[in-house]
Amino acid sequence: MRTFSSLLLAVVLATLPPAHALWPQPRNLRTGSDKLKLSDDFKIHLEAHVPQDMLDAISRTEDFLKKDHLQRLIVGRGSSDTNALTNAKSLSELDLYLESGADANSITTEAQKPIESRDEAYTLNVPNDGSPANITASSTLGLLRGLTTFTQLWYEVDGTIYAADVPIYTHDSPAYPYRGFMLDTARNFFPVSDIKRTLDAMSLVKMNQFHWHVVDSQSFPLQIPEFMDLSIKGAYSSSSVYTPDDVKDIVAYAGARGIDVLVEIDTPGHTSVISKAYPGHIACPEATPWDIFANEPPAGQLRLASNETTNFAANLLAAVARMFPSTIFSTGGDELNANCYDQDPDTQKSLNETGRTLEQALDVFIKTTHKAIEDLGKTPVVWEEMVLKHNVTLNPNTTVLVWEKSENAKTVAQKGYKLIHAASDFFYLDCGAGSWLGASPDSPNWCDPFKTWQHSYTFNPTANLTDDEAKLVLGGQHLLWTEQSGPSNLDSIVWPRAASSAELFWSGPGGNVSHALERLHDLSFRLQQRGVKSIPLQPLWCALRPGVCDAVPHTS
Repeated sequence: MRTFSSLLLAVVLATLPPAHALWPQPRNLRTGSDKLKLSDDFKIHLEAHVPQDMLDAISRTEDFLKKDHLQRLIVGRGSSDTNALTNAKSLSELDLYLESGADANSITTEAQKPIESRDEAYTLNVPNDGSPANITASSTLGLLRGLTTFTQLWYEVDGTIYAADVPIYTHDSPAYPYRGFMLDTARNFFPVSDIKRTLDAMSLVKMNQFHWHVVDSQSFPLQIPEFMDLSIKGAYSSSSVYTPDDVKDIVAYAGARGIDVLVEIDTPGHTSVISKAYPGHIACPEATPWDIFANEPPAGQLRLASNETTNFAANLLAAVARMFPSTIFSTGGDELNANCYDQDPDTQKSLNETGRTLEQALDVFIKTTHKAIEDLGKTPVVWEEMVLKHNVTLNPNTTVLVWEKSENAKTVAQKGYKLIHAASDFFYLDCGAGSWLGASPDSPNWCDPFKTWQHSYTFNPTANLTDDEAKLVLGGQHLLWTEQSGPSNLDSIVWPRAASSAELFWSGPGGNVSHALERLHDLSFRLQQRGVKSIPLQPLWCALRPGVCDAVPHTS
């Protein structure tokens, strides 16, 4: 049974409020124990002339402070703070400073810079005497990150908005420059409003990359002015589309929140739906039985050995690349099915006429399609198969998404490519729901079991890597493939789990899971206050008593 000392420790922990509840955890942080009220006439000041999206960020921050109305997650929900608040000082001003010589670019401009050129560092100082707080940064993006931290300091009790742990000082910056989330909008469609709400949640946890897997074999919801038949014939319905104006709206909304949009047009596989508009470019369209032609239904791949199809794909990718300002663009490259090509007469004819093998034809396809986007200033992003399974020519600057197994990062790094962790064994949010295929009621999902937030939080981005190989790690992301997800469960399957990688790649690995849990509770409740249906991680009884529900080792 539990010893008296372990019981006493649990009781003591239950009476101690969390020192702070910031997410992600700043990498350098000093806090006090005083209370500080927010004045009714509180304002944020910025003397520099800045673009509109910075001014909008200030307005949003002031709005969050007034409307979050989050009570502390302790027994009594903050009622024990009321006596201390009687004599607490009030903060009426937050001053923002761009460092001398810094360019006053828009947040969007800063967020859309190349991955390793983004400056997100900031310094935040909140005194306990009521004198003005301040945030200093060398970019508007850094100021936004500081404002985000500032909004997480404040709680409400009996109509009073207050911070619990002042003075507070942090000089903060991310451990990794890429911290993302991928959403698949092809298997099931998500309205623009869902994407925007997701971007809001991402911004709160300082994620900076929205990886938009916008099309796939099942549907083609993206309207491309030069290729309108793709969405007309390939979308689920005329209302399940993203127009060019929708794209501009999403990109602008993301940019203003410090997030770049990485679009993915997966090629040459995962392209069955293109056959609806351009049947001549697709091998084995909807061939059956699907499982010998593709990893999931429907089957269909671009006829990569055809010069006409290669040029079609290059023109398609270039057209999409012109719709997105990001410096990176994903061409996919995963899960090619050789049998599809072996049984496709047109592909075999092209190979025979050119004397090429399938791998040689793939190399020509990749070089041609990548050149089309590189000529537009884009750096290609590919899934790991392009490096690990195929012998194709890639620009040395190509970035690789490691997804099949986390351990594959080692081989990718040994080949000298920069990489993004997106491993199915840590970061796939769809795992654990069982098989979605019909007539297989007892079949597991291929990537079971369910990936808990604790599991992803304990991931080590540089495991088994040398120092030089570790320098190639840009960061990582959570991913939601949507065979079993849609607008009805988007928030609940993503949040707050995806926040675990946001902290992992901002603060660095090695965080304490028990200490993180009480902060993640706080984040989940704040997300709910902002309209994101984040799910509970424990019974509320546990959330109000940090540590009490931890599993304590038994002693005899």
